[in-house]
Amino acid sequence: MADVKMIATRESYGNALKELAADGADKLVVLDADLSAATKTGIFKKAYPERHINCGIAEANMMCVAAGLSTMGLVPFASSFAMFAAGRAFEQVRNTIGYPHLNVKIGATHAGISVGEDGASHQCCEDFALMRAIPGMVVICPADDVEARQAVKAAYHYNGPVYLRFGRLAVPVFHDESYKFEIGKGEVIREGNDVTIIANGLLVNEAIEAGKALEAKGIGAEIINIATIKPLDEELIIASAKKTGKVITVEEHSVIGGLGEAVCSCLSENCPTPVKRIGVYDEFGHSGPALDLLKQFGLSAENIERVATEFVK
Repeated sequence: MADVKMIATRESYGNALKELAADGADKLVVLDADLSAATKTGIFKKAYPERHINCGIAEANMMCVAAGLSTMGLVPFASSFAMFAAGRAFEQVRNTIGYPHLNVKIGATHAGISVGEDGASHQCCEDFALMRAIPGMVVICPADDVEARQAVKAAYHYNGPVYLRFGRLAVPVFHDESYKFEIGKGEVIREGNDVTIIANGLLVNEAIEAGKALEAKGIGAEIINIATIKPLDEELIIASAKKTGKVITVEEHSVIGGLGEAVCSCLSENCPTPVKRIGVYDEFGHSGPALDLLKQFGLSAENIERVATEFVK
């Protein structure tokens, strides 16, 4: 059996930008806030230095520059850590990009608890909530390299503001190149009748592993990847909830304002269903090895399996 490839989605981001330019995306420009080595936009910069702008450690200004470039017909990707792109520059994203509904894409890397040793100041677990609240903002959190690269390309071709969240940690690549990502569409990865597990980002792979363990116990878990948090694939979520009668959401984000709340809102209005949310519970993270922190915060296959087993019983 071939070894599973492990690639960080931030790496996918840099590679996708380069691929877009190579494929003729002549309106593409990339902005960074002095973090091109970490965000991996350095991959694009090396190939297309004349189309890369380092705005320095001035994220709010970078968003305004991106807004201006978009009014000239260009398609800017403004890149930084999630804590800075969604947090520090929130007012500029809201008022300068969201309010006029400009064609700006935000590439936010190093999100969630898996930032690890960088600690609470950099572990952004609030970005889904912040970006979902901006009218007209599309919010995407891809699960692996294949999906991340396709999401970047879909964002380029979409007319309007898009927030893309990428991770620092290398994660397994479980999609093959035949997979087709579409904004607003979810994906059933594994069929099941006893419980639905809805996840995004690096936790999709954890949900897949939990599904395998649950199957060994005789529990059929339907695993759904919801990469687009906004707009949400409500039709798929409702159909799966009707099928299994129980739903678990899993996200590397606060349980306040993220994927779990989006799913709960959808179901409460259309198909009331018992829901368990797995995420960060109203607390800050702290420094530590990424994998250890994910387990400590319950963001692991083992905890998903435990919650699902108890829920089904």
